[in-house]
Amino acid sequence: MIESTPRTIATLPFFASGRFPKPDLIGRCRDGNVETMSGREFVDRIRDLSLGLTGLGMTRGDRVALLAESRPEWLVADFAILMAGAVTTPIYPTLSAEQVAFILRDSDASLAIVSSAVQLAKVIAATADLPSLRTIVVMDANATGAASSVPIVAFDEVATRGHRRILDGWGIGREFQDLAKSIAPDDLATIIYTSGTTGTPKGVMLTHGNLVANLAGVLDVLYLDQNDVALSFLPLCHGFERIVAYVYLATGVSMIFAESIDSVARDLRVVRPTVMTGVPRVFEKLYARIVETGRTSRGVKRAIFERALGVADARGARLPSGARLPLWLRVQSAIADRVVFSRVREGLGGRLRYAVSGSAPLDAGLLRFFLGVGFPILEGYGLTETAPVLTVMPLEAIRAGTVGPPLPNVELRLADDGEVLARGPNVMRGYYRRPEETAAVMTDGWFRTGDVGAFDEKGYLRLTDRKKELIVTSGGKKIAPQPIEARLCAHPLVAEAVVVGEGRKFAGVLIVPDFARLAERLGVDVGAARARVGSPEVRALYEPIIEGVNASLAQYERLKQFALIGNDFTMATGELTPTMKVKRRVVEQKYREAIEGLYFQASKILA
Repeated sequence: MIESTPRTIATLPFFASGRFPKPDLIGRCRDGNVETMSGREFVDRIRDLSLGLTGLGMTRGDRVALLAESRPEWLVADFAILMAGAVTTPIYPTLSAEQVAFILRDSDASLAIVSSAVQLAKVIAATADLPSLRTIVVMDANATGAASSVPIVAFDEVATRGHRRILDGWGIGREFQDLAKSIAPDDLATIIYTSGTTGTPKGVMLTHGNLVANLAGVLDVLYLDQNDVALSFLPLCHGFERIVAYVYLATGVSMIFAESIDSVARDLRVVRPTVMTGVPRVFEKLYARIVETGRTSRGVKRAIFERALGVADARGARLPSGARLPLWLRVQSAIADRVVFSRVREGLGGRLRYAVSGSAPLDAGLLRFFLGVGFPILEGYGLTETAPVLTVMPLEAIRAGTVGPPLPNVELRLADDGEVLARGPNVMRGYYRRPEETAAVMTDGWFRTGDVGAFDEKGYLRLTDRKKELIVTSGGKKIAPQPIEARLCAHPLVAEAVVVGEGRKFAGVLIVPDFARLAERLGVDVGAARARVGSPEVRALYEPIIEGVNASLAQYERLKQFALIGNDFTMATGELTPTMKVKRRVVEQKYREAIEGLYFQASKILA
């Protein structure tokens, strides 16, 4: 019997290279070109690095930190660790030195693999307080750092040492394969630290069995094969893109890494992917750029574009039903497709079959728009603790406003207060060295997600908000801020939006403008746009945006006041997590005066 999935993640590279001997299984964009490696080359690099790491003292069960941007070497390092029975501890490269030190210390990492001089400096800064750390391995050949009490070795040198072990010791290659095959599904594979949006980061322990179960569940829903090509630009250190990488390998999809997040627009046209993944922020900004570009036209062209937006929404609303489109919509769709939609698709490479969106709910209007232009976006939902996927939208049965039904091997139910509970073979072993916090989220085998939702008549899950982020007004009304924020962020002039109003009479919102676009609108440079953020002229630009969103909200949800913030939200300044989610508590504390000002203004008006 031919297995459809590997027994453990440690054997996945063997599984993929044996079934899909293609020359471009893994690749990376560089300067507008694509460098690739075959499945055989991929396994050989993993083997050499793994043998080199074990030569440095890495043993079964060791925690090995992986601090690097997404690139082929990230996957090579991940599998080199896993095939030796060690435990990968991924760290976001955007984290500060203090945050990196916390994870290294909390996980008792014995080795650290870093990408560059910047990441090396973070680890070196922490070495004095890391008695467990024995060696640092650096990917970039030209990376240098300050003096370190811990030995620093080049990535390629470690691999070379591993290859020499094969040449010097007959049979060691076979021993390496036997070790990988000896790893059991119950063995710990990875410790992934949560982003800390609700407190101190916790290490989520996932076994090989957890990850393989999630891999199998996703493959039961999504159709992929070795003819597909994927462009990857999300961080592999996040559970979402990492399981996606495993899915690609298990199905023979060519996985091509973007050179950087800034080169994605160019790399889309170079790679011409058939599938890809993203987060709502990516699709919100893509929509904003499409609208902004279309509305620079004048006269008839502008009118055609505006009509095309309506056609896309109408198509997107009707297509999921499977019913034949009315004649008027078929005619207008043909015109819109030739003039507008085809250009949108070409800008995405021209071959995309679909994309999968995760990390946060996607606005239903955006889903309808992209479906209407011929680019379906399938929403998925999950958490790090669930390895991570719980639901995925089937391509043949899209339902806007939901995140799809649960995977076939996952059970979901709702608690009395609407919280989504999950059970299945993908649910984590627990939080590393935190039994009390593990017990707090596990009840009779059910994991408490912290998300609030409901099921529709087809069994699709609709998320309303995070349980801890629901805003309760002084009148007792509960407001889910995320859908409102998503609608605001879909506008080209809005970079970030944070709804506030806990314990207040009404909801207000803090808005961070997209300063580049605001500067263009004002005809000034970005610095001048920031300086004028509080002026009546600039506020007048945002008032109709607020009014447009309010028009679709219930009376108690409507935003009565807003404040424009003159600083960007970034990971470096603490307002964003590495997955680009807003840290609501940080924002509320940091901009307390601005929030108080919203309600002081209202009190003056009422007086």
